[in-house]
Order: sequence, then structure tokens, then C-alpha cells
Amino acid sequence: MPPPAPVPTLTPAPAPVPTPPALPYPAAPRGDQVDVLHGVSVQDPYRWLEDPARDDVKTWVADEDALARGFTAKLPGRDAIAARMKELFYVESVGTPRRAGGRLFYPRRDAGKEKAAIYWRAQPKGAAPGGEHTLLDPNLWSTDGSVSLGVWSVSYDGKTVAYGVKGNNSDETTLYVMDVATGKKSDVDVIEGAKYAWPSWTPAGDGFFYTWVPPAGSVPTADRPGYAEVRFHKLGTDPAKDRVVHEKTGDPRTFVGAAVGKDGRWLVATVEHGWASTDVYFQDLHAPSREWRPLVVGQDARYDVSVDGNRFFVRTNEGAPKYRVLRVDPASPARDKWTEIISERPDATLESLSVVGHHLSIAYLKDVVSHVELRDEDGKLVREIALPTLGSASPLSGVEDDDVAYYSFASFTYPTEIFETSVRTGRTSTFYKLKVPVDSSAYAVEQLFATSKDGTRVPFFVIRAKDLQKNGATPTVLYGYGGFQVAQTPTFSSSIFPWLERGGIWVVANLRGGSEYGEEWHRRGMRREKQHVFDDYFAVAEELVKQGFTKPEKLAAAGASNGGLLVGAAIAQRPDLFGVALCGVPLLDMVRYHLFGSGKTWISEYGSADDADDFAALFAYSPYHHVIKGTRYPATLILSADSDDRVDPMHARKFAAELQWASSGGPVLLRVEKHSGHGGADLVRAAVEKLADEYAFALGQMGP
Repeated sequence: MPPPAPVPTLTPAPAPVPTPPALPYPAAPRGDQVDVLHGVSVQDPYRWLEDPARDDVKTWVADEDALARGFTAKLPGRDAIAARMKELFYVESVGTPRRAGGRLFYPRRDAGKEKAAIYWRAQPKGAAPGGEHTLLDPNLWSTDGSVSLGVWSVSYDGKTVAYGVKGNNSDETTLYVMDVATGKKSDVDVIEGAKYAWPSWTPAGDGFFYTWVPPAGSVPTADRPGYAEVRFHKLGTDPAKDRVVHEKTGDPRTFVGAAVGKDGRWLVATVEHGWASTDVYFQDLHAPSREWRPLVVGQDARYDVSVDGNRFFVRTNEGAPKYRVLRVDPASPARDKWTEIISERPDATLESLSVVGHHLSIAYLKDVVSHVELRDEDGKLVREIALPTLGSASPLSGVEDDDVAYYSFASFTYPTEIFETSVRTGRTSTFYKLKVPVDSSAYAVEQLFATSKDGTRVPFFVIRAKDLQKNGATPTVLYGYGGFQVAQTPTFSSSIFPWLERGGIWVVANLRGGSEYGEEWHRRGMRREKQHVFDDYFAVAEELVKQGFTKPEKLAAAGASNGGLLVGAAIAQRPDLFGVALCGVPLLDMVRYHLFGSGKTWISEYGSADDADDFAALFAYSPYHHVIKGTRYPATLILSADSDDRVDPMHARKFAAELQWASSGGPVLLRVEKHSGHGGADLVRAAVEKLADEYAFALGQMGP
């Protein structure tokens, strides 16, 4: 067992300097709650803020939000930023299409609309495309925009769609079924408990497999994932009688799911142990006795299985931290019968695999830049997919037996473009290209590297005006995430341009915990090694200062979710290195995070305070527990969401109260998005207002 993680050295507060008058923060009484965990006294003065049902908590949250919005509304330039955001956001955008049964389905958000709708048009072989039809339009589902579209899955014959509806854009979902041709919604096929569902259709289109969890409130929230089970729903029958295909695991740290191939024979189920390992089972639906057979169980590695006929293609990091691909015959699934068809590359990470047109689409990351290949099912290279420039590309998406496939490409200054390609010939054309009112050619992107505390080389991207001169004082946003195997690749986001147009610099850091350099990169930033993520972030910040891009007073730490934890830890450990913090939907109390929301599913990533060694690591960096009275913390804007059922808003509430009590620095504000889940409010206007508040706050605190 590794030793407990050392407590990071916290930089002492600088000498006091004059500060502006304190804001009239809502009263937040400090309690005397102390828990003794593994012999350590852990103070929790704002335990009362964990309960959103209390009237005093509701009042406090409303007052905090009013204070934050009132403060940002008066900031110079705020309305101009919002106006520019509207120009950039209210444009047409289209997502990657799906082909099924002679029909083409695709999401599109029309200019001026708040949400994307799903459309379809006929695409019979050898005939011209038919007219466009609206399938699902969430813009019409509620007057206030609080009802959103979640997952949508079209049957292979293109006749039926199963789709999820979410209130307040939360994760909680109800599944419905609609006939594509008539647009008629079934009154029978209504499935509650579809929070983790992704419908996988039978070839006949008579039903689908999906993951079900007990409805909210029926079991303890933190334990719900352990009750998840795979069910089969036959169209036209009572969902309450759906057959259970894979029983619950009873372990809330796991995810369970299943999918069936297009030929309908092989059903593959996975049990994900967080983001670190996978168990895989399969059953032959054509066999008289449908019994689960283990493909791989109990290994400390990840396995992603794609199916084409009687072949399984397994992408895995077993014995290959940067991943490789093996082929398996399900009739002879013994481990010694697996055949490696694509070996691990030392210079690139194999990010994803998909089967299209009886070929394998392989996406690599090399120094955080995409490379996509098409290979045959023996692993032999057929062709490399030509990409417009350095950036991020998706693997080809399509169906196992369809020659037509699609992929998308984008970079920081290259708006998203979707391509249609023939697997057989390689002939490619543009299906759609995003058009935004910005001259992206005026901006430069450079990839630089910093050296972390332990000597690790950490890449980061700098996006800036081409004519920008280094003066050591340019307003700069440093965005990071660092976790859950999420790579921060060069993608296009029109939201960064109002910042760039005001002379600012935007920086994206590639921290450990992501997948940029494979599983070893991920594991060096998870659990008891999480401090590496923060050290990487500090190294990038210091490199920006060293190279003359900016200075601490002009540097904003930014991130959301796990990235919000990053921001909280950054200002707790290095308040001297940042002038502003933009902390979105964050985890901040790492001692109690696993008791709320989906927290137990992240134990493999963070560890649990129930374990003594995990506790030592968690408590060492938990931002809420390292706020020191009298420290000059950066000006901080904490962004929360009232219906976030993934990361409980209690984190934001408790940290905001603690910072407001302790800081001798700039303002600490808590902004709460209404009718909003973890991913936001699913409304363009809400995104415009939130980003305008963030940018105006950051620029206002950075000064002239």
C-alpha cells in the first residue's frame, strides 16, 4: 500500500495591502461541526449549507445569487460582451448525422433558436434526398425553456426513435418512443429511471436494451448507481414489466450498460469500475440458452468492445498504456486465443475505435493533435484520413455494413466542419461547415511546454492575436481540467473570441489525469497522485509569467466540474499566482464528496475518505479545508446550478461561505443558474449571460 500523500506546501499570504470595502455578503453563521476521521480532526463550519431544503439555506442562496448578479450587471463593458456573445452564438449549427433505413437524421440549431432540434430527410439509394422533416424540437416543449432533449437513438430501420426528456437540463431522464414517419409519440412506451440509458435497438426495431435505475427518491441518492440494471423493452408493452437482462451490481462505484450489434446476435455488457477498469460479458441471443459468458473480468485495465458480425474488436490498455487493438472470435473467447491486430505506438495514444463499412476507424492523439486512420479488420492500414490542419478530429461514425461514414474536425481557429466519406473509395465531401462572424485568421495558436514540479513535461496551447506583443501584463485565462481520461484537445469555441478581441490571451493546459499521453498520464493524476494535476497547472501558470505573456494579477484560473476542483485547489494552494478565479459547478469538499450526487461513481478516480490512505491524500488538497483566515485570495466567481444532480451544489455553497469569511482579497461571489443542470441551462441566452458575467468580472478585477 503506498504511503499517505504528503500535504502540499501552501504559499503564505503576502503582506496585507489596502482592499476595497467589503461587499455586504449574506450572513452565514459558522458552526462548530468537527469530525474525527482516522485520528484527524476535520472542521466543517458550514455543514448546514449541505441541506437545500432548509429555509435559511434557500434564503441564503437567493441572496448570494442576487448579490452576484447585481455586482456583475454594473461592470463596465459587460453589456457589450453580452452583445458580442449573441452575435457569435445565435448562428446556425449542425451536428454529425446518422443514417438509418434510408433516412438521414441530424441535430441542427437554427440561428435565433435557443436549442437544437432533430431533423430527418429521406435518403434512398440512387435517388435525390427528400424534403426535411422536424422530428424532435425541444424549443416547443416548455415556455421557459426548462425542458431539454437528452439521448436520442434511432432504430436501424429508421422507423422509430427512442429519446430522453430532461427537466432543467439535469441528468434525470424519462424515455419516450416516437414513430418517425407520423411524429406520433407512444402513450405506452414511457420509461422513468433512464438517467444512464442509451437505447440499443434490435435489428427488427421491435425493442431495445437500456440501463435503468430506480426513480429519484426511491433509494438513497448516492447509492443509486449500484441499483442500475440492464433491461429489455419490447415496444407496446408496459415498461414496469421489462425483462431484466443484467442484474444490479450492488456497488455504487460502478456503471453497467449493454449494446447489441446490428445483426442482433451478440449482446455485450460492460461493468465500468470508474474510469480505471472494465469487466466485459457477452451472450448469444441466437442460442436457446441466453447465458452471460465472461470475456474479461477482474483485470486492472479498460476494454472497449466493438462488434462486426462474429468478430469482436477490443481496444484496451492491458499491457499497453497507450492502447492497442485485439480481435476476438466469440466462439473461442479464451484469452490465449485473442489476436493483436494493432500494436501500441510509443509516440501516440489510440483514443478511440469504431467499426464502419466493415473497416476499423482509429483515432490517435500525438502531442494532443488528432490523427485518424482507416484500417481493415486484420489491422492493415488502408488510408490516413486527410485533415485540414492540426486540430481535433472524431473517428468515423457510421454503421457496420454501410459504406457512408461521417467525421468532424475543428481547431481553436478552425470552425467545426463535418465531412461525409466513402469507406470503400475514400471520396470525401463537406457535409456542413460552421460559419461564425469572426476573423479567426487574425489569431495565432502555439503549443508550448512547461516543466512540472517532478520534472514532467506538460503541454499547453496559447491562443492570441497574431500581432500581440509580450508585455508581461496581458489579461489571460488559464483553462484546465485534469481528470477522468478527458483530453483537452484543440477544438473550436466561439465563446473565447470576445476575450481575444479585448486583447486577452486564452490558454488551455494539458494536465495529468487526462488521456493525452495514455493511461499512465491518467493514473499519474488520479487518486493519491492527484496533487500532480495541481503542480502541472502551477507550472503552466509560472511558464506564462516567465515567458512574458502575463503576470499573476492578470491571470485567471478557470475550470468547471473536476476543473472547478482544480481552480479551488489552485487558489487555496497558490493564491499568489492568480488574480481571478472562475470556478464552475465544482467539487470542493473532498472529504464528503462521495456522500452526495453521483460521488460514489468517482471513488476510483479520487479515492474515498473512508479509506485512511485515500483520506490523507484527499484532505491534503481538499480546497474547502485549506482556506486560511486573512489570506488575500484572488477575486472569485463561483458558478453553480440549482438542479445539478451530478456534482451537488453544496460544494459551491460551502466554499463560497468559507472564502467570504476568510479572504482579505477581492470579491467572492456565488452565481446560481436557475433551471440548470451540471452542463448548464441548455439555452443560448443563459450561456450568453453567464459568460458575459464571467468575462466582465475577470476583466474588471484585473484592472487597466
